[in-house]
Amino acid sequence: MEIYRDGALYLYGVVGESYWDEGFTASQVLMALAEHGRDQDVVVHINSGGGFVDDGIAIYNALAAHKGNVRVEVDAVALSSASLIAMAGDEIVMRAGALMMIHDPATVTFGSAAEHVRTIEQLEAYATQMAAIYAERSGKSPDEARAEMKAEIWLTSTEAVEQGYADQAEAAKAKAVASFDYRVYAKAPKELRATARRKGWSMGEAHSSPDASASSSPSKQEPLMADKPNGADAPDHSAAVAAAVKADRDRRRTILGLDEAKGREGLAAHFADETDDSVEKVKAALAAAPKASAEPSKPQGTEVSAALHEQRRLNGDGLAGGDGPKARGDKSILAAAVERGNKRR
Repeated sequence: MEIYRDGALYLYGVVGESYWDEGFTASQVLMALAEHGRDQDVVVHINSGGGFVDDGIAIYNALAAHKGNVRVEVDAVALSSASLIAMAGDEIVMRAGALMMIHDPATVTFGSAAEHVRTIEQLEAYATQMAAIYAERSGKSPDEARAEMKAEIWLTSTEAVEQGYADQAEAAKAKAVASFDYRVYAKAPKELRATARRKGWSMGEAHSSPDASASSSPSKQEPLMADKPNGADAPDHSAAVAAAVKADRDRRRTILGLDEAKGREGLAAHFADETDDSVEKVKAALAAAPKASAEPSKPQGTEVSAALHEQRRLNGDGLAGGDGPKARGDKSILAAAVERGNKRR
């Protein structure tokens, strides 16, 4: 897709080659900057759910090296690799209702133990580089930035400014978010996950590349989309998304602070992070569950495991016709997509 128009860059869709021309690559950004002029100020619009780590780092470096002033405007979302790109801006502006997400790089590897070890080393190297970039921009230490990456933080426009990842929260309304399967992220707001499901933004088999292989590119994240990335036909739900981020955070804090959560901390965290149950429903379930025993003669965690099993049974987990598993960073979706690609080779 064309990323340079009217003297500005529009980085919408997947970061890196998406195989069906619905994103942007480092090569495209370099050519666009050359066309624009190295000494000229430039505005870079971002609306991306992320993508390949190496393309993200290359684009960050290209923008950071640009001699003119670089103004980054997050039109709706800058997630994962896209948030890294945003850090290159001399100015970083978040539109009202826009979101930024920072997390550790992830991938899927198939092969021997040695291949898995190499993948771990590569992911750690990428994560170290990324943490240094986030730290430099925000004023945090690299260790603090890495801790936030591991936690996967979702920031509203004002929170991004407060934490140093942006300079300004603009009052102008955000655009509709780019088409993306937001269910692949561990802590994506419910509104984004629901929209992705409703609009069919999924890791669809139809878009798997026969040549795609996790083991051949272990450092890359490979999100797949079904619709066009500009979100032109999607309703503008940016305000609801921002509200969902806050609601999720408040709900988790409330659940973990319940009196019924004392002695059942593991179970409380499960309900907070892995279910959409109301606080009252969680409170009742916690009250009905026995506390974990501290007696050395009794196996630890037995009561929690039984309670989890009972709650999952009551929820009907695994039954056909349901919404399926609630994705929390959905490595299973990534693995399935890669496996389908490998079978075609």
